[in-house]
Order: sequence, then structure tokens, then C-alpha cells
Amino acid sequence: MNILFNDFKKEYNAHKKGVDAAVKKVLESGYYILGTEVDQFEKKFAEYLGVKHVVGVGNGLEALQIALMVLGIGKGDEVITTSVSAVASALAIEAIGATPVFVDIDAYYHTDPKEIERKITDKTKAIIPVHLYGQAADMEKICALAKKHTLSLIEDCAQAHGAEYNNKKVGSFGVAGCFSFYPTKNLGCYGDGGAISTNDSELATTMKMIRNYGQQNRYEHPISGINSRLDEIQAAILSVKLETLDKENEKRKAIANLYREKLQGIKQITFPLERKNSLHAYHLFVIETAERDALQAYLKEKGILTLIHYPIPIHAQKSFKKYNAVSLPKTEVVVKKILSLPCSPYITRAEIAYTCRHIRAFFDTQSKRKSV
Repeated sequence: MNILFNDFKKEYNAHKKGVDAAVKKVLESGYYILGTEVDQFEKKFAEYLGVKHVVGVGNGLEALQIALMVLGIGKGDEVITTSVSAVASALAIEAIGATPVFVDIDAYYHTDPKEIERKITDKTKAIIPVHLYGQAADMEKICALAKKHTLSLIEDCAQAHGAEYNNKKVGSFGVAGCFSFYPTKNLGCYGDGGAISTNDSELATTMKMIRNYGQQNRYEHPISGINSRLDEIQAAILSVKLETLDKENEKRKAIANLYREKLQGIKQITFPLERKNSLHAYHLFVIETAERDALQAYLKEKGILTLIHYPIPIHAQKSFKKYNAVSLPKTEVVVKKILSLPCSPYITRAEIAYTCRHIRAFFDTQSKRKSV
């Protein structure tokens, strides 16, 4: 077999009829930027999330950047976040001149609330928890901390479309929720795209201005902005795919359960924990093993592609050299052991069985070698 981590051809074929019709409609309209498709998707996604407003933007990084800009956060300010994430989570903070403050993780790979409180200073203006791998961070404690210290809470929801905490969708807890629609996401488009959710009508209005050069009316720019617009074609595609998001998340959950069932009893593997009162969207199914690199190489030989999210934490990146000395003991141990197994809703039971057979075979062989 040849098992891709993400099979975009299968994904497109599953949505082909609706997507083709949606794209054709936009092309025939002759209107490509900030038109009715963006407006309709924003309303649909806001309803889905249970928030008042959604603002479509160019990508997930700029969603975070605009959320920080609209709150007036900038040079001299500190923003607490995690180092186990895509680098965009921290790049957005640096883009507006603020300083990212990295804290260690809890057992769910999320920003540890205890560590957050230790890092709060007079310069701290916001907390950006990342709902990593498709599961909500500990929002009860993080929301309480934000309230206690009068800090803005911005959720990074790039990996958690449809995930819930206490029966509320992620993206509905903070002053803003930031989403990426990169093609690999649970709700992905066919290019770059992003969105910001909020219940604050005034902030939503300002966000819409910032995404479009700070423009209020044509050629009238009362504030400074950037170019970060979700285009009509991608918005139309997202409206189609939003209709099946929950069903596809259910498939991801079933795949995760199948992995647990078929890999049960392998002592060298640690399965991901599920937080209480949380609905995991399983953007990724991440296991831990001390023999991660050897296992990944073995699976590749068998035609099974896996990924590591993420092999180098943000604070250890060369581009973040001034943070390289930051000590995050749990983070630094975990990134050497994590491995993401294929978890697309388009993977078959036969492909999962094949993957699990080879994972089991790998560890059986390792055990035999050690016993000789």
C-alpha cells in the first residue's frame, strides 16, 4: 500500500459536485474579492460556532495578527503562548512588535495554566492558547486566569475546527478565535484562508477595516491596516465543506478509536489523552514513543507516511534565536517522542489495519532484538 498523510484527491472527489458548482458560480459572477460568498460564509461559520461575528481573512497567521492589532497590543507588550505549535502562532506576535512568552505544556500538549500564571508580568497583555491537535485547551482555568489578571484571551483554533469544551465550540471563549483554512485543516480550502470569530461588534467592524488596508469606505482609510482578504472562491468552497465538517470529524474520531483498539497492548506507545468535558476533533492522532525516529523510518519503507507536529519547538528555532535559552522541560522531552499517524477522514479501515500491523511488527521485532 501507499498511504498518504493527506489524500487531497480523495478529499476533492468527495466534495466535487458541490465545490465545482460553487466555483463556477463565482467565476460566472465576475466578483472575486469581498463579495456575497465571503459574507455568506462568515454568517454560516458564525452560526456554526455560536458567535455573533466571523471575519474572513487571508490566512491563520494574519487572523492572529489582526486580533492582536485590533486590541492595541504592540511594542513593549508581552503575549503568553505555547512553543509546541506551528511557528505562525509566534510570528503573529512578533509581527505587531510584541514579545512572545513561551510556557510549558500540560499532559494534553496544551499551554499549562499553572505555567501561564507564573509568567504573567506587568507587561502581559494577552494569552494565546493553541487548541493543538484538535482538542480544546483547559479553557475553564485559562479563562479564569485571563479574567483574574484582566488579560485579553485570543484562541488559536487553527487545528480545532468543530472541537468543543463544555459543549461550546472553540473560538467562542475568548475576545477572538483565530482559524486557518489551510488545505490540511479539518475545514480546509484549496489555497490559503483564515477567519476571526468574535462576539464584540465594534471589534468585528475594526477587523474588517484592518483586513482591507484600514479602509472604511472606498479610498477612505481612517486606520492603518494590511491586505488580508478571504477571496470569494475560497469562501464558496468553505461554505460547501462546512456542511460536512461534523460528519468528517466523527470519522476522525472513529479512526482514533480504531487506532487505540488495534494498537492496544503495545507498551512502547503512549496514546493521546482526551480532556474531560471536551469534544476532540482529531485534526491529528499523535502517539508518543521513545523509538519514534526508527518507527517513522520503518513505516516509510512500508509506504506509510507519518509526520511530526512539531520536531523543533518554536523557542528552539534558529529564527527565534533570542529565545533559544528558554527552559521548557516537558516540551523538550515530548517533541522527541511524538509521531502523527494518518488520520484523514478519507483513510480506509484496510489502510488503518495495514498501518497498525506494521507498527505492531516493528515493536515485536525490536523486542526480539533486545531479548537476544
